Amino acid sequence: MSPSAPAAVSDRQRHVEDDLLHTVLASFRNTADPRLKELMESLVRHLHGFIRETRLTEDEWQRAVDFLTAAGHITTDHRQEFVLLSDVLGASMQTININHDATAGGTEATVVGPFFVEGSPEIPRGGDMAGGASGEPCWVEGTVTDTDGNPVPGARLEVWEADDDGFYDVQYEEGQLAGRAHLFTDEQGAYTFWGLTPTPYPIPHDGPVGELLAKTGRSPLRASHLHFMATAPGLRTLITHIFVEGDELLSSDAVFGVKESLVKKFERFTAGTPAPDGRELSGGSWSRVRFDIVLQPSQG
Repeated sequence: MSPSAPAAVSDRQRHVEDDLLHTVLASFRNTADPRLKELMESLVRHLHGFIRETRLTEDEWQRAVDFLTAAGHITTDHRQEFVLLSDVLGASMQTININHDATAGGTEATVVGPFFVEGSPEIPRGGDMAGGASGEPCWVEGTVTDTDGNPVPGARLEVWEADDDGFYDVQYEEGQLAGRAHLFTDEQGAYTFWGLTPTPYPIPHDGPVGELLAKTGRSPLRASHLHFMATAPGLRTLITHIFVEGDELLSSDAVFGVKESLVKKFERFTAGTPAPDGRELSGGSWSRVRFDIVLQPSQG
């Protein structure tokens, strides 16, 4: 038997453990909400199953409690450690997979991440969402349609991304809004804006989640991406992002958010190449990407 293999469990011990499980399950028998009852009973079964399968020690359980306590202490209005934990365990993406049918014909969804905030500035079509954030300019264009191919005029697009140093605006003490904005599609469902060419960056790893990644030999790096949230009356809200074709991190994204359909070609242009809208660029390179969004019908 290997050192990590659980010891054999006697019939008497198994009976004691089964008895506790049944007692805990019975404690929820008067739950008025049937869905809550279902969730709590399933949670208890799986949690007890994990504890029993691994023969969890009291020290290990205390360390788990300490971990969750530390996650709570480091969480703020702009730093959600429990979202990070959900993300790095794949729980966020699995929940999204379950709730967004891949065969329904809409653009695939992915994680919202911990850095979305309300109150982004509005920009006109063709406007610049960088707001002073550092990075290479990127011209982003596309359309928003429904699953029948009809254009969706007036769809609201929230867009946000990290700067060239791998930080979102909320990670800076100044409190400046940069690298995020919202805009609306035109009568043909089209949109355009200037953003930044996405670059890789690490999720916050100076807390308990970062320590977990380090101890398990995992990188905190996310594949380069640009976030989108698309909303329109009568259609299902989409939270997604697009990734950069050729990025070496596509197969090892720290939060498992990459989907093949969301990997896009960012065409690069050298300094001096005219911009699509005639913008005067300050002598540097820039990129261009197209992302056509398809929204599913509202679930009611």
